[in-house]
Amino acid sequence: MKPFVQIFVLILVLLIGVPLVLGLVSGRSEKNPDTAEDGIENKIETPATVTVWIEKEGKTEEMDFEEYVTRVVASEMPADFGEEALKAQSVAARTYTMAKIIKYREKRPAAHPDAPLCSATHCQAYKSEEELIACHDAGWKDDGWKKIQKACKATEGELLYYNGELVMQPLFFSSSGGQTENSEDVFSGAYPYLVSVSSPYEEGATHTNEEKEFSLYDVKAALASSYPDRATGTLTAENIKIKSRTAGGRVDTMQIGASEFKGTEVRSALKLSSALFSVSFKGSGADAKIVFTSNGSGHGVGLSQYGARGMAAAGSDYREILTHYYTGTKVY
Repeated sequence: MKPFVQIFVLILVLLIGVPLVLGLVSGRSEKNPDTAEDGIENKIETPATVTVWIEKEGKTEEMDFEEYVTRVVASEMPADFGEEALKAQSVAARTYTMAKIIKYREKRPAAHPDAPLCSATHCQAYKSEEELIACHDAGWKDDGWKKIQKACKATEGELLYYNGELVMQPLFFSSSGGQTENSEDVFSGAYPYLVSVSSPYEEGATHTNEEKEFSLYDVKAALASSYPDRATGTLTAENIKIKSRTAGGRVDTMQIGASEFKGTEVRSALKLSSALFSVSFKGSGADAKIVFTSNGSGHGVGLSQYGARGMAAAGSDYREILTHYYTGTKVY
């Protein structure tokens, strides 16, 4: 073989063979195979900091992004819910935060135009580290806080995706009463990852068979205050009834006197814990009382926090928890 041919072959080996061998040895490629095969060409990188509107102080505060997520998890979920449940909550909270930041670039929220997120439940529950320590028993900082920090650190940077796109509505709530809801049955929009699923592991959840009693006058007054456009007329035990229920079992529509209301409207007006309720009556005539018996706490769409606790206790990891409550999603 002529010298110049030998040199040419050597150059080809160096340019092609060496990178290939190094790639095989290291097990790496230019694209993450786990994300590339699912169409996530560019995984979203979370920012170093985030700006939050601190409602009680009436000002914005810039803070470390992951520290914010950790404080949200500590504000949203008890430390004793189990590490996998805490991890699931951290991914949901981180995804929610990133979605709010993206939306903020297009439209600023009227409630807090100077920041993409706020400290009120309008966004996610948030307390500073000092507030968290103050509202827990002695020793929480050395036990519960460290558990939450560990769980959040284990998922650092991870977000929830559906069909290669960031999940923009990673909603969560306290407890479902056994079944979550389709998003369109509670809110205005339908999302393929927010569909009704069973949530069987909610033993010990708060707001179970919770009874609230009202006079007919109280019901009439509460609805008139919240929805003055719909007059109920005279209320009796005979003209108050549930007409339909959602896929998740919550009240869809309800007849109350001369008008019809959505279950979510009744829940809001009467400050019920959930729209998963039944009605019964005590007494008769003008002195009759109406009893609402509800199960679950919150809107019922997305991740059930008590359900996550139960799944974690039953052996599910955080990815399994998330893909159960957010149908068809993956964590990257």
